[in-house]
This record gives sequence, structure tokens and C-alpha cells, in this order.
Amino acid sequence: MSGNPKYVEDDASSGSGEDLNMLDGNSKRPLATPGTGRAKRNRKATGDAIVDAMLEIAAASKMRAAAIMRNEERFAISKCIKVLDELQGLDQQIYFFALDLFENSNARETFISLKSERRLAWLQRKFSASCSSAT
Repeated sequence: MSGNPKYVEDDASSGSGEDLNMLDGNSKRPLATPGTGRAKRNRKATGDAIVDAMLEIAAASKMRAAAIMRNEERFAISKCIKVLDELQGLDQQIYFFALDLFENSNARETFISLKSERRLAWLQRKFSASCSSAT
């Protein structure tokens, strides 16, 4: 077969039908020229790697968004009010001061993060400081 192009048996699973040559009743196609198939494989591998990286980024983004939501729920104003309502010996003036204070996300996080026995003292101190600065 010198001088004739090399042929390989057509894979039944390919189903592409490209470059089919009917010789001797057998379905055959020419071999790819050197490097052509490799370049296609490399492009496909690169494309697959990009898709995989994008999927990883999307998954990480979803996880981060879920973590932010859990954090926001943990320090939500409604949760702060629930904990505030459970405090014993809370003066009404400090109660309403605390509601205003909870508009600040840092104050909410501090309040919820404190041990329960320290919350009232913290609120009283914040209230006293705000009264001192107002005069």
C-alpha cells in the first residue's frame, strides 16, 4: 500500500461519517495528519479544564453566599430582639435604646456573641456612654 494514504477502521461509536471512503465495501477514513488530532484533544482538554474551573468558582460562590446568609441570620435583628426579651432586669429605656443600637450590624454581632450574663452590663454601659456623649 505504498503511496496510498493510510486508513483505519471506522469506529462504530463515532457515527460522524466524516471523510468516509468506501474501499472494498468497508467503511474507512484517513488517519489524521500528524498533530491535528493532538491539537483538537489539547483544545478539548483546555476547554474542559476551563469549564471545571468555572464550575468550581460557581460552587465556591454558592458556598460563600450560603455562609453569609447563615451569618446574617445568626445576627439578625429579630434574633437580637428575642435574646433581648429574655434578659431579666432590663429597664424599658435601655430596651428601646437597644432596639436603636441593633440597627448597627457590629452591635448586633457583639450583643449575640457575648455570654448571656454579660449582655445586660454591655447594654447598660453603651446606654451610659450615649447619655454622657449627649450632654
